[in-house]
Amino acid sequence: MLDALLLLAALAANGAGLGWLALAMEVHWAQALGEGVPQTRRTVALLRVAGAAALAGSLALCLSVDHGSMASLVWVMALAGAALSIAFTLAWRPQVLGVLVPWMRVSREQAAKI
Repeated sequence: MLDALLLLAALAANGAGLGWLALAMEVHWAQALGEGVPQTRRTVALLRVAGAAALAGSLALCLSVDHGSMASLVWVMALAGAALSIAFTLAWRPQVLGVLVPWMRVSREQAAKI
């Protein structure tokens, strides 16, 4: 049971990590949060570091469940699944990725003022 929870956490970390890396790109940031929300260099750096840390944490979780060769396979397959889900999210409902940056939530009224 613990192994299943660790793998679920690894999947979640993969999704969050790839989402943060996507949001570090200006185009995806505008898709997810709107044109009115500024993206600073500090935010980009924070998103990149958080994305890399989440992916590394996901690998560590996979390695804690299985031996190296199986864990790396599971991790790469989880990366592929997470990349696909982030790509589909950006294509159909990019606003959903706004959940990954709760500190940047701006109401439509505030965005209109910017």
